[in-house]
This record gives sequence, structure tokens and C-alpha cells, in this order.
Amino acid sequence: MSIDATAGAFQRSRTVPVHRALPSLVRDPVNALAEIGRRAKGEVVRLDLGLFRPYLVTHPDHVQRVLRAEWTAYRRDGMFWRPLRRMIGASVLGEDEPWESGRKVLQPLFTRRYIATIAGEMAKVITDCVSRLDEHAQAGRPVDGMEEMSRIVNRAVIRVLFGGRITVEEGERLAPAYDTAATSINFRLLMPFMPYSVRVPGDRAFMKAVKTVDDVVFPVIREARAEHGESNDVISALCRVGREDGDTELDDRQIRDNLVSVYGAASESTAMTLTWLWPLLDAHPNVAAKLYEEIDRVVGAGPVTPEHLPELRYTNMVLQELLRLYPAGWIFPRMAARTTELGGMRIKAGSQVLISPYASHRLDEFWERPLEFDPERFAPGARDGAHRYSYFPFGGGPHQCLGKHLFYVEAPLIVAAVLSRFRPEVAAGPYTPFPAASLRPREKVMMNLVPLRHAPGAAA
Repeated sequence: MSIDATAGAFQRSRTVPVHRALPSLVRDPVNALAEIGRRAKGEVVRLDLGLFRPYLVTHPDHVQRVLRAEWTAYRRDGMFWRPLRRMIGASVLGEDEPWESGRKVLQPLFTRRYIATIAGEMAKVITDCVSRLDEHAQAGRPVDGMEEMSRIVNRAVIRVLFGGRITVEEGERLAPAYDTAATSINFRLLMPFMPYSVRVPGDRAFMKAVKTVDDVVFPVIREARAEHGESNDVISALCRVGREDGDTELDDRQIRDNLVSVYGAASESTAMTLTWLWPLLDAHPNVAAKLYEEIDRVVGAGPVTPEHLPELRYTNMVLQELLRLYPAGWIFPRMAARTTELGGMRIKAGSQVLISPYASHRLDEFWERPLEFDPERFAPGARDGAHRYSYFPFGGGPHQCLGKHLFYVEAPLIVAAVLSRFRPEVAAGPYTPFPAASLRPREKVMMNLVPLRHAPGAAA
């Protein structure tokens, strides 16, 4: 279905007035944007929020133009990106030279082939982390799902990014600091027009978190520089830039900015996505039963290894549907670098454009029963002929997330490691989205982990 074919019928953008848009956006911005997109049925919608009047773009045709076909006209700049810059700096998540140089160095380290070479070590780290949940399970103590997913993912990602240079203690400082930064930025994201001369809720916590990240990362960078090693971890690769070919080397700040950016994409996003899985399985016992059966058959008592991944087909379908409903990158703001046309609308230079996978993934025109959790949508052949940009949890075009292949190795390893040992019982919801930098449940996801009889350490 193409909307641009009839764009001539829409010469003025549909505008949602401030008295209708603002209350729902303040109360529940994630679902408010999705509902506005569904009602507009793919039309470009302008949100009248007084001083701030962004365009909401949800139709796959338009998303494709913004993220791919005309990506140079829509930059990762403007009011939404300004708060994030204080954490990620000038990096692969930016534009122009910092993005180009960072992408050139980092892309070879996030290919499917490279991730396969480190999957074995990652599986061992994950198995070790999950085994530490046995104590809670045996004692009947509930665990915080978000905290545990963050702990497991953090340990695995640190091994990949930092080559083991960060101690467990330092890693346990890094993950909470990044989490604090991701959540304390909320007010700035919702009120991007607020000047930085005015202190708002979250500013102090954010800057304290940035300092903690710097205190952990900069000493590790200096250590890696002194080693002059040839390791394939990300920090070593960044330190080697320019050393062999005589090109300009990255300074410590450039390495720090890229490292922090990749860390967030590889750890924060995966942990938050997996946090949503447990309430969904609890609410959909038929899906849970099918997932448990596959993991019991393929992995058994474990430990899980990369050799199991090709056989975890339904697990992969569950993860794809999880990413459809709860993409960690729930919003991709862009700023029009020049005056353009989109869906028959004139988008003036400097205008803010909001791309939301969360909203696009809920369009009735492209998804049957879009609000339901149904992994069969991703059965082999089920997506044949579907619009490429009706599903884009990792973005698209030149700025597509580098961590895509890492997610599809790391996430199924974690899910299989947990479910080969335990059956989670989750406290009743509802669980609602919290609009942080990465989408997460507003409520705590508390789980009781029931040990399986065949799991190591289970009671006889």
C-alpha cells in the first residue's frame, strides 16, 4: 500500500491541536503518538504543542524516504538530540565526520561473521550470570527482571567492547549510571524547547551519571592505548585508528564518545527489550508453552551454546514479535536540513520530524490485529511481500543500528539460558511504557524463578 501515489489529495498536513495533543502526550507519550498515527492512517500529522510543532511520520513509504532515500535531508540534529549529546558526544550516533569515521571502524566488528567468532565466549559469560540466579530461585526470592537483564547483558557486552579490561565492580557502576542517564533525560525529551539555562528535573542526576561513566571509561582507554594490542574488541580497534595507515588517530574523547554510544546500543537496548518478554509470556501461556518446548528440546539442561542458535527458530520468532511491539528505540527524531516534501506536505528546513517504530508497528493498514502479541507473524514466509519499512526496530538506511546482529545472538542465548533452568512467574500487570531514551516498563517486573528439575542445582 502506497500513500505517496495519492499525495496530491493532501496539500496541508493534518494538525492535532495543543488542547488535544498535550494532555495525552504528557500522560502517556508513547501510546499517545501511536494512537495519533493509527487515527491518521499513515498521513503526515503535525502536532501543535505551542512553541513546538513536530511532524509525526508513520507510513512506511514516508519512513523509507526519511531514513533511506532522502536521509541526508533529515539529520540527527535539533532539540531532541541535544540532551543525548551530553552523554554520547560526537560519535557514530551523530552526523558528518564523527559518524563516518566511527562507522568505518565499528562496522566490521558488528558483522554477522565477527559476532559468530565471539558467540562462544559470550555464551559462557551468559551461562555464568544466569547460574547466579539459582540462589534466588532456591530461596523463593523474587528478582527484578529489569535489573537482572541489565546485569546479564552488561557482563556479556563489556566482554565484547572492553576485552575484559573492566572489572565486575566497575561494570556494576557503569550499567546503573547509563540507566540513570537514560531515565533522567525524560523531561528534556518531552520538553525539548526548554533552555539549558533552566534546570529541570533529572538534570543533576544525568550529569552525575555522565561523570560516573567518564570515571570508568577514560582510565580503560588509557590502559588500552598503552598496550598497543591487536585484540578484536571494540576499544582496541578504536585505539588502532590511524596507527598503521598514518591517518589521524582518534583522541581519548573521540574514543570515549564512540565507546559510550555503542555500549548503549548493545546493552541498554537489549536489556530493556528482554525485560518486556517476561510479562508477555505470562500473559500468553500458549506462546510460552511453545517456547519452553523448543528450548527444552534444543538446549535441554544446557549450557546453551552458539551451536543451538540455528535450531531456536521459534525463539527467534518470539524475539522478532517482541521487537515489533516494544522496540527499544521507540522514537527516531530527525531535523529537516532543507525544505522538503513528504506525502504532499511541505516540510520547512529546521522542522522536527518524529519517526516512531512503536507507532508504525501498530498501523492497522500493515498489521492484522496490531496490538496482539503473535510470533506467528514471523513464521517462515509470513512476511513475504511486506513493506520493508513496516518493520524497522533497528532503524534503516545508512544509520541503521550496528547492534542488530549482536542482538540476534545475545538475546536468544540469554532467553535460552534462563528458560533451560527456570520457569518465570511474573507479578500481574499492567505494564505501561516509560518514554526514556530506551523504551522500558514504567512498573517493576518482579519475577519468581521456579527451578526446573533437570537444571543444575535444582532440588531433588
